[in-house]
Amino acid sequence: MSAPFHLRPYRAEDEDAAIALWLETWQQTYPSIDFAARVNWWRERWRNELAPKAEIIVAEQEGVLTGFVTIDASGYLDQLVVAPDHWGSELATALVDEAKRRSPDRITLLVNTDNARAIRFYERNGFVHAGEDVNPTSGRPVLRMEWKP
Repeated sequence: MSAPFHLRPYRAEDEDAAIALWLETWQQTYPSIDFAARVNWWRERWRNELAPKAEIIVAEQEGVLTGFVTIDASGYLDQLVVAPDHWGSELATALVDEAKRRSPDRITLLVNTDNARAIRFYERNGFVHAGEDVNPTSGRPVLRMEWKP
């Protein structure tokens, strides 16, 4: 049995670990895309868009960052990242539950339409389909999803 994780607010010193975790999870999800080539872009986005404008809650296990969720004041969940060795555990649900606690009226998100695993996860956690769109950065088709209590 693995050690329990705990959730806490993001701290600036978590940046490198959070970005490394983002890289690991996205590279595993989409192995044909070179996410390592996108790290500088992601670090800039993290510093300029996410960290200053969203609440970021991290999950830690034995001092190691194992996941995080970002939720902004409008209830937009931009990122839910969980270490691949924790996929299928209760960690992602705990992070989404924390986002729901911080945005109790409504959460919206975009998920790639070809990410069936993530779509099933969000559906199990009460999110419904709310339309389709195109990711302005990647050009990939995305599904808009929404949760309301």
